[in-house]
Amino acid sequence: MAILITEKTPVIVQGLTGRIGSFHASDMIKYGTNVVGGVTPGKGGERHLDRPLFNTVREAVEATGAEASLVFVPPPFAADAIMEAADAGIRTAVCVTDGIPSQDMMRVKRFLKRYPSDRKMRLIGPNCAGIISPGKGFMGIMPPHIYMPGRIGIVGRSGTLGYEAAAQMKDLGIGVSTSVGIGGDPINGSSFRDILELFEADPETDAVMMIGEIGGPQEAEAAIYARDHMTKPVVAYIAGLSAPKGRKMGHAGAIVSAFGESAQEKVEILAAAGITVAPNPSSMGETMAQVLARRIAA
Repeated sequence: MAILITEKTPVIVQGLTGRIGSFHASDMIKYGTNVVGGVTPGKGGERHLDRPLFNTVREAVEATGAEASLVFVPPPFAADAIMEAADAGIRTAVCVTDGIPSQDMMRVKRFLKRYPSDRKMRLIGPNCAGIISPGKGFMGIMPPHIYMPGRIGIVGRSGTLGYEAAAQMKDLGIGVSTSVGIGGDPINGSSFRDILELFEADPETDAVMMIGEIGGPQEAEAAIYARDHMTKPVVAYIAGLSAPKGRKMGHAGAIVSAFGESAQEKVEILAAAGITVAPNPSSMGETMAQVLARRIAA
């Protein structure tokens, strides 16, 4: 079992015929992801990568039964593409696009709230690496060969640190159930808490690696949720311990402005909630291995 995507999930790609969309969709297809079509306005009825093309997401959903969409649409048009997917009945959308204006994302968040819970689309991203269930399928830009199938969930704002955690655990013989990149923008579709809830409910995920960074309250909110609701161990790493307070970093969301948003403050909050915090990025896999060993011993 995995969260968000399995080998059966029918996936479409919005922007399939673009250079970036074609490149990553080809990798997805080679990996075994169930890519059933693409959406490029004006190219409906054609084929690309041996997959049918449609003018709208609704046409693609009606023809293929697609349940998930990967959005490779340029920043000025990405918000409309996300809302189109939600309106067409897509259940999970992953938006890789970087540089979407915050005002556009505020509009997307308001739009998604209009749907009842049983019809509301789950959005991952924007500005994210995507999601992968190793050995089953992926939607995004991550290098799938570094992920070994297993029982550890990964959720992070930084795509590259997510890759690093997966590679370290693989070297130690620890596999991944699903890895989710929620993105580094200040306004995103899914939070750490949202994904922790999914991992907690997944019977084939035994523990979770959470990778955060300075800026924003999401890690602190996730710590409170983990303390009160998680029965599975959580290991965390927070990037930015050496960053000076008030400094804007690479991710748009990494802006320190209040208590609980610096890396050190987040580490303290996580530790107080019973979460084991890796001291540096090179020890993420080792820290997870130690936590799993203690759990077995207990």
